[in-house]
Formats: sequence, structure tokens, C-alpha cells
Amino acid sequence: MNLSPPYKRGKKLPLSYFLNPDTLAVAKDLIGKVLVTKIDGELTSGLIVESEAYIGSTDKACHAFGGNKTPRNTPMFHKGGIAYVYICYGIHDLFNIVTHKKGEPHAVLIRATQPLEGLDLQLERRGFSEMKKNISNGPGIVSKALGISKAQNELDLQSDIVWVEDWGIKLTEMDFDIGPRVGVGSCEEAANLPYRFRLKGNKFTGKDQKEY
Repeated sequence: MNLSPPYKRGKKLPLSYFLNPDTLAVAKDLIGKVLVTKIDGELTSGLIVESEAYIGSTDKACHAFGGNKTPRNTPMFHKGGIAYVYICYGIHDLFNIVTHKKGEPHAVLIRATQPLEGLDLQLERRGFSEMKKNISNGPGIVSKALGISKAQNELDLQSDIVWVEDWGIKLTEMDFDIGPRVGVGSCEEAANLPYRFRLKGNKFTGKDQKEY
């Protein structure tokens, strides 16, 4: 996929998009959408090239499995269309998009992005002097490159701080790699569910091993 400047900006995804009860469909459809941030007035964006779906109380890999509600996962129980940002291993801010209606704790983890706008700033945030394929190919470093932190937890994605745009990129079934999620090997049958979506052939997607 050839994306090069100048970019043709798209429309912000509406609230209704995130209220879809089919979180798997949302996770897949988010591939090819653009995650945009404006942190401290500085714009950065990235093409979403990898995502994972987490399907509420019946999903053993989900934070809300069994309907378990904690101070950390409370945002998942809100109405779709907000950010769920949690800290992993005490250092990594992982950005998720809450989906479905209030009380149904579904979410999509954004695992990798292809940098688009604000390249210099994304490089600076990652401590890179030049573009590398691992600039944002894991969920923790997606957040780092785009300036996302726990400060954006529960943020409305209709805001002008973090949001998702549709740039009109069209994909076909042949454009997807679909397989099991990363780092959930201890979650019994949930470990093998095909809930991870990647843009096939894109160098900015993560590897098969656990990456943050």
C-alpha cells in the first residue's frame, strides 16, 4: 500500500461506529483506518495495521472475563467510543478502543501503526534518528510514538486529542492476516481464537512473539 504525502485527510469515525456489538468486525475494519493524536498541540498519525479483539465476559483473555470489574478495567464497561489505556508491566501504556453498548466490556487493542503525519515527532518520541520498521510495531510503542499515555484513559474518541479517521482506504479479504492473539497462551481455548488482524505484507506489523 503506497501512502505518501500530501495526505488526503478523512472524516472522524462517528460514535455509532464504536457502538457496533460485533467487536470482531470492528477490529478487522479498523485495519486501514488512521489513528490521530494531537497531544500538546502537536499532530501525529498512523495507519492502523494490526489490532486484536477482546470479547467481554466470555473471553478468557479479556480483562473483564467473567464480568470481573476492577478499577483498571472500568472503562471497558462504559459505552463504546472511548479510550481504554492501561499500563502493562508498569511501563507500557496500551491503547484500546472500547466498543459495544454500556455494560458490555468489549475492546480492540491497537497493536501496530504505520507512521504517517508528524514523522519527526514520532522519531523523537522513540529516540530514533531515522525511520525503522519497529518504530510502532507493538502496542506499547504505538502509544509512545503517538504520545498516548494513561492521561488519555476514558477519553472520548470524538475529542480533538485522540481520534480515528477514515481516509477511504479500501481493503479486500486478501489483504488480511488473521490469527491468534499475542501473549495469551495461558488463557486455555482463548489462546487460539482468531482475534488478531494484520495488514498482510506490511512491514510495520508486529512479529509473532510478544512485543510491546
